Amino acid sequence: MKRKQSNDIMKGLSVEVRNDDFNGAMRRFKKLVQEAGIIQELRERQAYVKPSTKRAKAKAAGRARWLKKQNKMENDRGFK
Repeated sequence: MKRKQSNDIMKGLSVEVRNDDFNGAMRRFKKLVQEAGIIQELRERQAYVKPSTKRAKAKAAGRARWLKKQNKMENDRGFK
């Protein structure tokens, strides 16, 4: 198995600060981090979650989405 060369290492995220606009650069950086999914991955890796717990949580989230959609459809049609 070959080891990766130092130039093959993936570069980190970076944002250039232009015209001393730190707030704008911070906003762009936060957007890049969110799109890359770094925060989500960090939260997932903080503690081990059993596969059965993951499935139960996903099922509950799907049910909540479905119920929300049903309530919205009922309200749009004037049932409530």
